[in-house]
Amino acid sequence: MCWGKGEGENGILATYLGADGTGSGLLTIPAGGSRSPASQETLAQRMHYMQMQGSEVFKFAVKSIPECAARVLEEADLSTENVDYLVMHQANIRILQAAAKKLSIPWEKVLVNIGNYGNISAASIPLVLAEAVDHKKFKTGDILLLVGFGAGLTTGASLVRWGR
Repeated sequence: MCWGKGEGENGILATYLGADGTGSGLLTIPAGGSRSPASQETLAQRMHYMQMQGSEVFKFAVKSIPECAARVLEEADLSTENVDYLVMHQANIRILQAAAKKLSIPWEKVLVNIGNYGNISAASIPLVLAEAVDHKKFKTGDILLLVGFGAGLTTGASLVRWGR
């Protein structure tokens, strides 16, 4: 795990990255690559598609998002009350709603576009940000809390003060 604090008035205020390998089997693609090369058997068993234990991944996400957020907020000496926008990995709407509720961040401060694209993996946070910029949503000085999670199981957060 690592975290850090940025320099200056705007930009990255704090970051956090974490991993919990005990959940590595919850979100996998069982075949492909050198460990289990493609074969008639692996193709017939659909082992080249993502397999997920959804309820366990949900529990992990809803638990880890507030934990990650707390770490970066503490590092920057801020609280959720200082957050102008919460931007999370757009995995599913239920995770977004549950995490925002646990963080006590009002829904109107949560940026959401999953209904437009579905779960687009690592591109979800950058796309939400790009759309917000296109719609001139941010103003200089806004505090953005960015939180992601994924396979492995991994988590990460950044706290950013928006500036131009």
